[in-house]
Amino acid sequence: MRILIIEDDEDLNKSLCQSLTEAGYAIDTAFDGENGFYLGSVEPYDAVILDIGLPKKDGLSVIKAWRDQAIDVPVLMLTARDSWADKVAGIDAGADDYVAKPFHVEEVLARLRALLRRSKGHASNLIHCSNLSIDSKTSKAYIDNEYVKLTSHEFRLLSYMIHHQDKVISKTELIDHIYDQDYDRDSNTIEVFVGRLRRKLNTNLIKTERGLGYRLSSN
Repeated sequence: MRILIIEDDEDLNKSLCQSLTEAGYAIDTAFDGENGFYLGSVEPYDAVILDIGLPKKDGLSVIKAWRDQAIDVPVLMLTARDSWADKVAGIDAGADDYVAKPFHVEEVLARLRALLRRSKGHASNLIHCSNLSIDSKTSKAYIDNEYVKLTSHEFRLLSYMIHHQDKVISKTELIDHIYDQDYDRDSNTIEVFVGRLRRKLNTNLIKTERGLGYRLSSN
């Protein structure tokens, strides 16, 4: 899953980036509202962590503009304000949830997982597809309840596919969602990762749709 962090506090931005990267996400960052708005408008993020108090363009204006453009990416808003009115304003502007500063990073991670689950129609951290399951909290995969060791990129790929199971996903879409903006992207690596996953999972759940991409089949 690919996440955009828009936070002008450099230390907090760096801390969130490090924690989310360690949790297995691909991360892009912005330090002001204008750049953050632009990235969220042109890049296909799975979720955005958005500070309400930003230079150049505040968080409420950013999310309102996205929603006006029919960009429905899930947004977790960060706010240092204690007023319930500001929290209501964020939700009314189009935010899906909020976390008040100061916060524990674990809370941000938990709320982010919940946003991603809800956006794809899943109610639990444990997501199933036939005899395959992944735990989005621990970033672990299982076949018939047996743990399968995966690299971070293998897990990112599998996680994206299981969140979109039974949908045909192109190589381009996979590249857009498992790599951050600065990564040296190569579509051939997707084929390599898919081949590794098939061997490690010892399953034919990952189907090749010739000329279109791949599909994780629940049947």
